[in-house]
Amino acid sequence: MLPAAARLTSSQDFGLVVRRGRRAGRPRLVMHALASPADISAPTSPTRTEPARTRVGFVVSKAVGNSVVRHRVSRRLRHQMAERLGLLPAGTAVVVRALAPAAAATSAELGRDLDAALRRLGLAGGAS
Repeated sequence: MLPAAARLTSSQDFGLVVRRGRRAGRPRLVMHALASPADISAPTSPTRTEPARTRVGFVVSKAVGNSVVRHRVSRRLRHQMAERLGLLPAGTAVVVRALAPAAAATSAELGRDLDAALRRLGLAGGAS
């Protein structure tokens, strides 16, 4: 499961990553990534001095399917990204947007698309 501290939750943060970040498109998803975003709000108190955390957010629109299908795709993507979280550079913000073909994809296919997008963005060699 993706830890709460590793999740993007603010719509401003999503917008910043999508607007300023680099993009890699795959058949079933599009990944936007912003390395070391200083503008993104951190989920820590201002008195703590912790290193920047890698944070991930997901966008699964109604184009993917009904609510059951969208939640299934979201769970699969969250699980796959949780496995790859340690491979990403600290402080990176990532937004994964599912496309309509993600509805019929298996977890393995989504994982391959995530790995390919991460490689294309130069963030990680991909999980095995």
